[in-house]
Amino acid sequence: MDVTIDKSWKTKLQEEFDKPYFQSLISFIKEEYASKEIFPPASQIFNAFDRCKFDDIKVVIIGQDPYHDVNQANGLSFSVNEGVKIPPSLRNIFKEIQNDLGIPPASSGNLERWADQGVLLLNATLTVEAHKAGAHQKKGWEEFTSAVIKKVSDDCEGVVFFLWGNYAQKKGEVIDSSKHFVLKSVHPSPLSASRGFFGNHQFSQANAYLVKQGKTEIQW
Repeated sequence: MDVTIDKSWKTKLQEEFDKPYFQSLISFIKEEYASKEIFPPASQIFNAFDRCKFDDIKVVIIGQDPYHDVNQANGLSFSVNEGVKIPPSLRNIFKEIQNDLGIPPASSGNLERWADQGVLLLNATLTVEAHKAGAHQKKGWEEFTSAVIKKVSDDCEGVVFFLWGNYAQKKGEVIDSSKHFVLKSVHPSPLSASRGFFGNHQFSQANAYLVKQGKTEIQW
């Protein structure tokens, strides 16, 4: 199956694209976009991959679902489009960055600036129906994104993985922690951030690890 995605990923994932489950998934997704309001825009379904080429990956941040309100989702986990109000979890991420590194909270919730530095902002499910959280769960995306995580774990060296919350930690069980730096924490959601996300200093830990690997720090 021909999938429009950055060529560095296409080579790595072609075997996955050819599997029956993925072909069924794409048929379902095409029908959904043709008949309903679906986010993100079709051109941004693989935005996380297009902005962060395979060989450039330094960090992986695993989310769950795209935002399901108008003009929010742009294909990157935790990220929203320019001019959109910053969602609560991302606001808490910015608060911890300030606490950890002294960087004032960004005015924009568009995280393309992170992706362009080698941060793979990967949601477990890459599409969603408008105003229906989780509408595209268990259609095949989770199998695909687990394969992506395993491919990064297997073929890359010295990547930082942020696993925030139980869902991401379960998803990250395929990661080889002997060759990568796995950082776990509660989710930055307002429901849990005060129970261990605030004060976890994971952004400075990630940068220190990258420097040890001979890589440049992420400008959070």
